Amino acid sequence: MPTPPRRIGRTRGRLPVGLCLWLALLGQLAPSPALPAVEPAALSQEYLAWLDEVDSILTPEERAAFLALDKDYQRDAFIERFWQARDPYPDTVRNEMRETWTARVEQARLWFGSLKEERARLFLLNGAPAARLEGQCAGTTWPLEIWVYPRSERIREDVVMFVFYRRFAQGPFRLWYPDEGLAMLMQFAPVGTSDSALLEEMSRSCMQRDDIAAALANILRRGRIDFQRVLETALAPIAPISREWVATFNSYSTDLPEGVANLSAELAIAFPGRRQSRSVMQGTLAVSTSGLTPADNAGAQSFDFQLNGEILIGKKLFDAFRYKFDIPLATADPAPPPANSESPATAAGGPAAPAIPATIPLVFERFLRPGKYTLILKLEDLNGGGFFRKLIEVEVPAVEGPVPQEVDAFSAGIFAEANAALSTLDNTIRIVPPRGELQAGLVRFDSLTTGTAISEVLFTLDGRSILRKNRPPYSVELDLGEVPRTRTLRASAFDDQGKEVAWDEIQVNASSHRFRVRLIEPRRGAQYEKSLRAEAEIEVPEDGALDRVEFFLNETLVATLYQEPFTQPIALPADGGIAYVRAVAHQVDGNQTEDLVFVNAPDNLEELDVQFVELYTTVLDRENHPVRDLEQGDFRVLEDGVPQEIARFEHLENLPIHVAILLDVSASMESNLAQAKAAALKFFESAITPKDRGALIVFNDHPLLAVKLTNQLPALAGGLAGLKAERGTALYDSVVFSLFYFNGVKGQRAILLLSDGKDEGSRFDVEETLDFARRAGIAIYTVGLNIPRTDSEVRKVLKKLAEETGGRNFFIKESTELAAIYEAIQTELRSRYLLAYQSTNSNRELRFRLVDLEVGRSGLDAKTIRGYYP
Repeated sequence: MPTPPRRIGRTRGRLPVGLCLWLALLGQLAPSPALPAVEPAALSQEYLAWLDEVDSILTPEERAAFLALDKDYQRDAFIERFWQARDPYPDTVRNEMRETWTARVEQARLWFGSLKEERARLFLLNGAPAARLEGQCAGTTWPLEIWVYPRSERIREDVVMFVFYRRFAQGPFRLWYPDEGLAMLMQFAPVGTSDSALLEEMSRSCMQRDDIAAALANILRRGRIDFQRVLETALAPIAPISREWVATFNSYSTDLPEGVANLSAELAIAFPGRRQSRSVMQGTLAVSTSGLTPADNAGAQSFDFQLNGEILIGKKLFDAFRYKFDIPLATADPAPPPANSESPATAAGGPAAPAIPATIPLVFERFLRPGKYTLILKLEDLNGGGFFRKLIEVEVPAVEGPVPQEVDAFSAGIFAEANAALSTLDNTIRIVPPRGELQAGLVRFDSLTTGTAISEVLFTLDGRSILRKNRPPYSVELDLGEVPRTRTLRASAFDDQGKEVAWDEIQVNASSHRFRVRLIEPRRGAQYEKSLRAEAEIEVPEDGALDRVEFFLNETLVATLYQEPFTQPIALPADGGIAYVRAVAHQVDGNQTEDLVFVNAPDNLEELDVQFVELYTTVLDRENHPVRDLEQGDFRVLEDGVPQEIARFEHLENLPIHVAILLDVSASMESNLAQAKAAALKFFESAITPKDRGALIVFNDHPLLAVKLTNQLPALAGGLAGLKAERGTALYDSVVFSLFYFNGVKGQRAILLLSDGKDEGSRFDVEETLDFARRAGIAIYTVGLNIPRTDSEVRKVLKKLAEETGGRNFFIKESTELAAIYEAIQTELRSRYLLAYQSTNSNRELRFRLVDLEVGRSGLDAKTIRGYYP
């Protein structure tokens, strides 16, 4: 609950000089027009009250979408999503924005009586003013209030003031605009009286005459345009973090548009198994293809559907889900043409028309606790525009014991194998990650198990068997080497018959930026006849947002899921041959990742993980200016002396960059820290666009992530504020920490390192740091500040870090040179090339491979990584 505005008491002095100067920044603005009050008669008082409470932050699009809803459960869901879209910290349980707004609404009603009052709107959007001056002018002016706000995220001036008055001492207070003149504030103002004369009269009659007169005089001297700008900022609605949330919300609707064609389908509900305490509700829509027209994309025909679903408990929305199905048409076996056929394509032996099945099965699943629910479905034919809608009551049973049979023969015949693969998760194993972020040396990994079936656990590291244990505790000690690097540890649990009943897998030394999908079904090497179950687990970066997961059978998109659980039964073709299932996860920002599993494969099938080596490259001329006009034919790539074929070539002027400034704040930086901070801020301001991300990492005797990757300049500027130079210099540990932080970030990555001294007690030594840098593949630009030429060891380390990673090194005497260097680095990052090749070296040894990049034009120097570890 905010504290009430503090009143300024009577004083003989004038406003402080600094405050008067701050007031000079104010101008004038007409209030933003109120939205039209379109409130249907059917809307209950509860929802009318909500509209009143959020009127100041509700966008026109949001208001229109809310008023278009005709069911209370939809309105309740809309209100929840409205606040979720404004939650500043969505990963926490609390919604700070909603809590703050609710408290302000209660307080505004208490103080002002109505949320429509102009003071209430300013208070709701900006909170209580730092100070409130009440004018009592002995019958000269109407009741006055002057509100004082300091600088904040919304108020971008050091101090601003707003004046409210109550004409005739009745009704609500109104905001005063300077171009209305002081006469608007006076009870009796003879026509033609100047503002200066009215100010003199106030100074004689007001109890706080000096404060009021000084404040009004300063406001009057401000221009109209400046006041407009300040007031517009203060009264601007608080925008949702996601501006597309309304469109997303509407995309889940189960309401039918008016005048649409009907789609013929039948719904069958089954409960083929359970997932822990939840029963699996499996719905199968048998869609008739009669009258449907497939889409034709360059000869590839398909039926395409979107399924929206809502599950209610009573009259409350419990779950909303969306699926997209793409059903390709298989080509029928060629048949002899009829004797009277005149088809030239058939006569010429051309392809037969695709076989169109009479019915197409579309399957969806939800995991629900036993109980009564209302299920609402809307199926849309994306090609022909027809719709199917179904509302049914569903009683979900408690599924115990053996897996029951499906209630309909259609599903039983197709998806029996897929349903048999349903895991109840009664028997589970979970690897407990060790404490700390960077793991190296000898490390113990413990695991937790549930259930009674587990009799043996196999641990594998990076695909190699390490240890089998046939009794608890199921733990393993691993030597991860001296340098931290990403490793994959898997624990597979088996029953006494040797059947795998559970497994878990973790990435050791994986950062919070890792975006990963893994298929836990189907199992690698398993055999399936008619169907299988695809089930995926997704790891999303801490700042990421998942958009969808696509399941493919071979290269055919089968289903697109937009929410958990990411599980989908898939029917297999009749030939029963080798196939693969692919899960592709997409983030909202466009990044994607995938996993692939072969099924029905022969035992001797060997899977190869084919990866492209990416070379982010800067080419400089003799004057160290970037060269931007090169083409693929100007480059030659060699790996360990063997020429490689360039498979991909791009100019990267517009590719987003992820860059961190690694700033030395040890005691020796005290005299240069202010200039270093200013140069870093200037770099962020000029280099970070909305599509880029910047981070700030500071270090003395240990590294600290001051600002995580963001495109918000206020956050980056805030991280630079208040830094103090103190303690020693852990240079190597800080470089390793920074490289680890970027682990999992894709695309252009760079670290700008500024330091003025040698390492003083890091855990890692110089060789381990260089090895970690080689493995990371991130360009490091090093700047040595005032490092004597005699200190050759420090200079050598900084130079080596840059050379090994494709960056550049600089040595300067004065911190005033930093701005020019950062500008040059920014220019280089916007002038890079991307070359990629598939290595011809099939050797699986994990040794370092040297990369040489040659440029055919003389006088040019190409800078990229010196090599990589496969």
